[in-house]
Amino acid sequence: MTETLTHATPHASDEAAVDQIREAVRALCARFPGEYWRAKDRERSYPSEFVAAMTEGGYLGVLIPEAYGGSGLGLSTAVAILEEVHAAGCNAAALHAQMYTMGTVLRHGSQAQKTLWLPKIATGEVRLQAFGVTEPTAGTDTTSIATSAVRRGDVYVINGQKVWTSRAEHSDLMVLLARTTPKDQAARKADGISVFLVDMRAARGHGMTIKPIRTMINHATTEVFFDNLEIPASCLVGEEGRGFRYILDGMNAERILIAAECVGDNRWFVEKASSYARERVVFGRPIGQNQGVAFPIARAHAQGRAARLMTYEAARLYDLGQPCAEEANTAKLLASEASWAAADTCLQTHGGFGFAEEYDVERKFRETRLYQVAPISTNLILSYLAEHVLGLPRSY
Repeated sequence: MTETLTHATPHASDEAAVDQIREAVRALCARFPGEYWRAKDRERSYPSEFVAAMTEGGYLGVLIPEAYGGSGLGLSTAVAILEEVHAAGCNAAALHAQMYTMGTVLRHGSQAQKTLWLPKIATGEVRLQAFGVTEPTAGTDTTSIATSAVRRGDVYVINGQKVWTSRAEHSDLMVLLARTTPKDQAARKADGISVFLVDMRAARGHGMTIKPIRTMINHATTEVFFDNLEIPASCLVGEEGRGFRYILDGMNAERILIAAECVGDNRWFVEKASSYARERVVFGRPIGQNQGVAFPIARAHAQGRAARLMTYEAARLYDLGQPCAEEANTAKLLASEASWAAADTCLQTHGGFGFAEEYDVERKFRETRLYQVAPISTNLILSYLAEHVLGLPRSY
């Protein structure tokens, strides 16, 4: 079995082909065991070797059409890939952004933009890993962003600041959200926001500054400052002022992909806890023989199975082009809670050894905690479901 996606039958609906892809991903991930990730975590370094291997295998171009050098597969296949990456104990944080940000260019970019960039993204010649959306004073309230883009002839001049922009130091391109019309001058709060595809290689040192943010996990996150950065007008994606609508579909894809990672984490934690509970003997018996140990692991497994079903249902609807906001948000909610419950159970099962670096539990414990907060917090998902699905009064 090769580790190259192009050797698998390119039909997302073909279950056997997806199984082949899963097997190939597992084989690739086996080359990057816990020791690799622990070293990256200690050094706070980017997993360049892992990203390169996944790129060479064709996995980062899974959603790019074959006409542009990608595999032309659906989100369901991307979900399977990321699930397996996390189930193997690896971390796809350095991968997933390219999958969902690329969609904005694919769906709304000009033919010239797609012809120029998509083949290079598919081969790994350039990386599209940075998504400049969140700002210090706006947070999840995307319509309140203040970063501005002012048209001056053949260029736009960008001023402002983004925060929690992961992988900016390791990306060649950034999908940037900026206001081309101030909020107080827009007909509706979602109007006047535009999307730009910024060549970061040209922007660094010419009006764009990147500052790393050290966090509890090795997520390569940064804040990015724009000071009269000039970019060609051709960087505009789609129509000026319609950018907020463009990214909404990408946000659904992002939530589904993150849910897949959480499903994979759940599987890893449950297997890790089960293995330890079978082998660890205390008071003359395996600790897994005690219901106080076994039942939480069993519950975590059940939670993961339910979350997995919702995640793949959301991906199925997305691939069919059907509305899936409810399913995408529900999948992200259930999967992140299932992974966190499994993480807590796994750590408790290991006792003191769970805090030891060599077991990888504490690293994965920290990593999966992020998804209670990002890319959207649990409370905001509940607010969305309450208002838009259940018809309850808007809470914010």
